[in-house]
Amino acid sequence: MYALIDCNNFYASCERVFQPQLEKRPIVVLSNNDGCIIARSNEAKVLGIPMGIPVFQVEALLRQYQVKVFSSNYALYGDLSHRVMQSLQAFAPAMEVYSIDEAFLDLRKIPFYDLEKWAQTLKQNIQQWTGIPISIGIAPTKTLAKIANRYAKAFLPSEGIFIIEDDPTAEIALAATPIEDVWGIGRRYKRLLHSHQIFNAFQLVQAPESWIQKHLKVVGLRMLRELRGEVCYGLTLEPHPKKGICVSRSFRQATSHFGTIQEVVSTFAARCGEKLRKQKSCANLLYLFLFTNAYQDASPPQMYSKVIYLPVATHNSFELVKMALTALDLIFKEEYRYKKVGIMVTGITPESHVQTSLFDKPDPQHLNQKRVLKAVDALNRKLGRDKIRIAIQGYGWQPSQAHRSPCYTTRWEDIPTIDERRDFRGKPLSPRPHKD
Repeated sequence: MYALIDCNNFYASCERVFQPQLEKRPIVVLSNNDGCIIARSNEAKVLGIPMGIPVFQVEALLRQYQVKVFSSNYALYGDLSHRVMQSLQAFAPAMEVYSIDEAFLDLRKIPFYDLEKWAQTLKQNIQQWTGIPISIGIAPTKTLAKIANRYAKAFLPSEGIFIIEDDPTAEIALAATPIEDVWGIGRRYKRLLHSHQIFNAFQLVQAPESWIQKHLKVVGLRMLRELRGEVCYGLTLEPHPKKGICVSRSFRQATSHFGTIQEVVSTFAARCGEKLRKQKSCANLLYLFLFTNAYQDASPPQMYSKVIYLPVATHNSFELVKMALTALDLIFKEEYRYKKVGIMVTGITPESHVQTSLFDKPDPQHLNQKRVLKAVDALNRKLGRDKIRIAIQGYGWQPSQAHRSPCYTTRWEDIPTIDERRDFRGKPLSPRPHKD
């Protein structure tokens, strides 16, 4: 059996951990630069606030229903996610961290007599230890566990647990799952299946294997067998290295200031180098792109890009920043105001398999930079991202985060305090009664 643990409305739940007065109040979390809504509490979903909508389009609705708005606080979310995953490790011998708020647990080697009781204990302990509410789906395969978890959230919100142990329970969950919510079904397959009168997961399970293999290929066949209870996917205990890394942001206000864009490009290139070093990889291709404002009436939106091929794959942030700034000089046009900037690195190979040039010679400066970057990475892990940075990155540009909550668990100055006068929300406490 596999268990899928999913944190309920994770970003909103993280905000409630340290602000319990927000319980039952609608909450939305915004994307970088406070542009779009990327997370909603159940109360906000009931109000009909769509996912991904620009926040300015629903400002009146947010004010009308007193929706609490938060800027993204990824330092808080990442730390609480780490605490949840650490807590889950005590309940199973093997775990796959699937995303920031999801994890699979392998229960096959644990002799449970009462899965329901085990799940209830797990749910209560995670709530007590971290403050994050979770839903649990348990089934013989990972795909069925996804189905079970979705059923628990949609139809058993108070219990938050659903277990597929036999054919009747599997049929209930499969029939209640729209085909587009099956793990592995995208928009193209949804249209195809709808055209053949397959609208839910139970109808998909009834389809012949030969038809599935013809139309959905081998991946679809594996998905079908997983839905029928046959294990095709085990746990992935170590994440696979990324084949491409992209860092991009939209400005809150479009800008034509070269210095600002230069700082952003340098920061993104350095961050790509940091990500490459973290997964022990190097890249030999850098791609820079700039977008003008799509909502600017004066001229149609423009996109400019430049590809730089590196002679030797690298994860050296100094080299990546240099190449990125070279690309920026080639495509930047002063007459445009830019709304979005991004950098992508591809051609990724393990650092131990980098193909060097026949004529390369040891470069003392390169070796010194390698030692410097190792020290910088260690300091930034300890002190916080970008505390130590390349000078060209500057400090002037920062994303807009007008509604960000404190980093309660990762910054000394943001740690909640309680004294005799105020609680951790800063509200005055009632005076102590005098003793006669």
